[in-house]
Amino acid sequence: MGSLALMQFLIMRSNQKSAIIKSEIILGIDPGTQVMGFALVRLEKGQPQVLLMDVLKLASQKDIYVRLEMIHAKVCELIKLYRPASFAIEAPFFGKNVQSMLKLGRAQGVAIAAAIQAGLEVTEYSPKKVKQSITGNGNADKDQVWKMLQRILNIEEKPQYFDATDALAVALCHHYQTSSVLGKATKGLKGWDDFIEKNPTRVKR
Repeated sequence: MGSLALMQFLIMRSNQKSAIIKSEIILGIDPGTQVMGFALVRLEKGQPQVLLMDVLKLASQKDIYVRLEMIHAKVCELIKLYRPASFAIEAPFFGKNVQSMLKLGRAQGVAIAAAIQAGLEVTEYSPKKVKQSITGNGNADKDQVWKMLQRILNIEEKPQYFDATDALAVALCHHYQTSSVLGKATKGLKGWDDFIEKNPTRVKR
């Protein structure tokens, strides 16, 4: 291979690597046994863009195991079609109804299993963490979260289900947590006390 051809080859490889770095897709999931929300966000040079935001309707199936199979199949389909680099899912909100929580936990579990099967790293976010990341208020309602998403991502049409917007919020939350200095610094830590203990030189007294 001549020097000119070698140089062209190296430039092409460099451009391919740059394209991979500049373009990344996040799959966000809002698990549910009646409706599962899902959203895909593409990061172009660090800027989030909505690729897809929709729901999988499950209520028509009475058999919970059929619903679980549908969830697993849908997540596998999304991963195969869009090849996301990251998978983020909302953690179940613990309520008083034990049976509902059990079903929701199963729904979350099969979605996570599909992501792990595809080799994706799974990250969970509590509902409060997602709300705080998007609006700055961990107690914000779904409509407040949606309005903020509209402003951030320049979305005009309101979807029929908040499950879809919740999934979008999870994906955007993951982007914020993994791209910010604070998000990277606190990843895997139990809280501020843990952060201070492991990073004493980064705290001004």
